[in-house]
Amino acid sequence: MGQPQRHTCRDLIGRHVELRTYGEADEAAVVDLWQRADLMRNPLNDARKDIAFCLSGGHGEILILEDDGQIVATAMVGQDGHRGWVYYVAVDPDRQGQALGRRIMQGAEDHLKAAGVPKVHLMIRGSNTQAVGFYQRLGYRVEPVTTMSHRLDGNALPVGHQMDDGPVIVTYLEMLERGSLPHVVPKARRFALMGAADITVSFYRYLYDAVGRPWYWTDRKKLSDEELTAIIQDEAVEVYVLYVGGVPAGFFELDARAMPTIELAYFGIMPEFIGLGLGPYLLGQALDMIWQREPSRVTVNTCTLDHPKALPLYQRFGFNPYNQEEVPAPWQDANNILDFA
Repeated sequence: MGQPQRHTCRDLIGRHVELRTYGEADEAAVVDLWQRADLMRNPLNDARKDIAFCLSGGHGEILILEDDGQIVATAMVGQDGHRGWVYYVAVDPDRQGQALGRRIMQGAEDHLKAAGVPKVHLMIRGSNTQAVGFYQRLGYRVEPVTTMSHRLDGNALPVGHQMDDGPVIVTYLEMLERGSLPHVVPKARRFALMGAADITVSFYRYLYDAVGRPWYWTDRKKLSDEELTAIIQDEAVEVYVLYVGGVPAGFFELDARAMPTIELAYFGIMPEFIGLGLGPYLLGQALDMIWQREPSRVTVNTCTLDHPKALPLYQRFGFNPYNQEEVPAPWQDANNILDFA
């Protein structure tokens, strides 16, 4: 590892801050900054190992902003032979609001540009909306892509409310009589529930994926268009779509093909609309429609890949578990692999 390279600039409050590359003596201070900046939430992250791995490959570097001997900001930069990437962007919590984040990102871009990198990417957790706004002000845009990952080190990760190396537990629930349904008013404004008469396959696939992708819904994706059409356009199957502000926000599917039993076959809210009270509202509407048809039994099932609140919600509305089974997760079942190549 060579000597750190140094450049001096001024921050917004007039101090001289120095932009330089990482040196071996910086490890403890950098690790401390990352911890104080709340970048080490994932227990599988090891700051010291990440630093060593970044610097050992020859394609990465850690940039540091230093003020009077104190490290006040960092950015890990690198390139994969195609695009540049930025990680571990951190600013000392006591120095927020002094444009240090903007300065370290400019240094990262200059570093990659000097290496001939044409484009830079970064990844932000979906819950970190403040960071999205920061990068948008720097000219970054949200790309229409889906980022996926798979660990190669054997460490299990939480998925839904289970670990990804364990089997999926499916809980089957039933309701044998209509109870008093809770009255729920969503927090969202301008919402409407509409039946999708003769729903098209393309629109159904959109709804199914938009609602079910975070929870690994795959069963309907294995069906051909003809097989799916036979189900969703059956006279005994009904699909209702919830709209918020004119935009689809969720749906449910009622399957009365085994009448007098009606199955709540699918039910869910799109991720962008979770937290607005739409789930309880939509479930109450679905059950009201079901019981108007006077079934003798209503069924639904949920599993440990679903939202953690799904099972308690069904029980709150009067469903009772009657069976459980363990099944392989989609990535554990060779017969459940979707291969469109």
